[in-house]
Amino acid sequence: MRTFTTAVAASLLASTAFAADLGAVNEPIKLAINEWTGQHVTTHIAGAMLEKAGYTVEYTTAGYMNMYQAMADGEIHAALEIWSSNVSEDYAKKVSDGGVVELGDLELAAKEGIAYPAHVAELCPGLPAWEALKDCAVNFATAETIPQGRLVDYPADWGTPGADRMTGFGLPFKAVPAGSEGALITELRASTEKKSPLLIVFWQPHWAMSAYDVQFVDLPVGNDACFNDPAWGSNPNATHDCDFAVSRIFKAGWAGMEEKWPAAYEILSNYTLDVADQQPMMGAIDVDGGSVEEVVAAWMDANEATWKPVVDAATQ
Repeated sequence: MRTFTTAVAASLLASTAFAADLGAVNEPIKLAINEWTGQHVTTHIAGAMLEKAGYTVEYTTAGYMNMYQAMADGEIHAALEIWSSNVSEDYAKKVSDGGVVELGDLELAAKEGIAYPAHVAELCPGLPAWEALKDCAVNFATAETIPQGRLVDYPADWGTPGADRMTGFGLPFKAVPAGSEGALITELRASTEKKSPLLIVFWQPHWAMSAYDVQFVDLPVGNDACFNDPAWGSNPNATHDCDFAVSRIFKAGWAGMEEKWPAAYEILSNYTLDVADQQPMMGAIDVDGGSVEEVVAAWMDANEATWKPVVDAATQ
């Protein structure tokens, strides 16, 4: 993966001689805030860079799966962390209709999947092989799901990837949506402390991957055939009998941004973030209790050589 500094060097070579106008600096740029800490970090770094360039930034809480209409309408101007493996069909439609434009890769190294804290392997012999879940599902059952096992899925607003896999593999688990990212963390913490069974949908980068020794279930590699052709894979009657697609994390914005705020459009298009930078900030917020604003401000102060060339290339 390219480093942030490599991307910066490339953007400098491409745009140093062609700095963009700031545009309508008297009007705020509204950035979408979704439901997970990493997205807050990503978005506040982007916002801080825009503020260094001379813009006013507003952070707007938005539903991850349904924010694209607001973006197409110019009510939200950019979303900085969109996961290709979990994006609504409405996104593609709004891009096709011309109201939303892609702003390039964020370049985080990412993975999503069905997961469990490492101690759970003792409660379900055969893990990480997915077939092991057929015989030990009852160990994961709760009063809510018995006789099926319980899978803690993503929050409902993020889609139903866990439920899709349980159906795809024909596994005797009921997928129960978590209320939020915080609820997922609570599940991991409680399972680790009590050494209790837990099957969960989770992702990296995330500080909890190391804090709770989270492991992924081994699933067949995800591909388009698996997602669209029931005949593919172990279950001839269902799709999604495979792992999540390899996630590409990218940025998107209101189609009018380039004309209204040319330099901001350039900054956000050239902005990338390394997992080695994001993940410690997530821990500083969720584990150590720092605020997003404080943690991002400290990172900005300590990493001026990383972000400042991107801002300078767009504005000078």
